[in-house]
Amino acid sequence: MRFALLALLAFALPSLAGEFRSTAEDGAILYDAPSARAKKLYVVSRLYPVEIMVNVDNWVKVRDQSGELAWMEKKALTEKRTVIVTVPMCEARQNPEERSALVFQAQQGVVLDLVELAADGWVKLRHADGQTGYAKVNQVWGL
Repeated sequence: MRFALLALLAFALPSLAGEFRSTAEDGAILYDAPSARAKKLYVVSRLYPVEIMVNVDNWVKVRDQSGELAWMEKKALTEKRTVIVTVPMCEARQNPEERSALVFQAQQGVVLDLVELAADGWVKLRHADGQTGYAKVNQVWGL
């Protein structure tokens, strides 16, 4: 059984690397192996962004914004895209330009909805309270 699992993992295609998703539920569990019997590493909240690295049956190996790798059940993910603020204070502006009016600020660790990628290193984001604005891509992770 163990050999079969290792063989399966060895041939799993990492073709999804660079594909981002978000967790669909509060309390999504991340494991050290693709099994509900594996060691539980940590729990993440709803809409937490992750990068899919490997896809095996009903499991995906994901990377979080800190670079940690873990396994989670595929059903715990949603197509909804979110990003997480990685700088002390993310500034979202009315338009994708530095001199545009400030719409909102979000502190490090805050999860924001991804609305769209804009030109020249900007991304359009939505705060949980409904405000929408543009931020520089280097202020967030999950793209």
